[in-house]
Amino acid sequence: MSESEMDATIEALCRSKAEEFRLVGYEHVTSKDVWNCVSSKYEKEGIPPLYKLVNDILSLKVLTFMNFMTISAYKGSSFD
Repeated sequence: MSESEMDATIEALCRSKAEEFRLVGYEHVTSKDVWNCVSSKYEKEGIPPLYKLVNDILSLKVLTFMNFMTISAYKGSSFD
């Protein structure tokens, strides 16, 4: 799988998870927000294999996502 194909796959998964969150009432979640949440735990160890990325994106829970967003807000991160 080429890097561009992998990027497109990850983007599609993040978009799908954002749509799932919108269905349960979190209307302003974007695929970028989902990726920022999932990728934040890879800052020290680097990007893992594709199967782990897929699992981490698809198994992301709303509570985990909201905790990430809250902590990011306290740290002063801007949300685009």
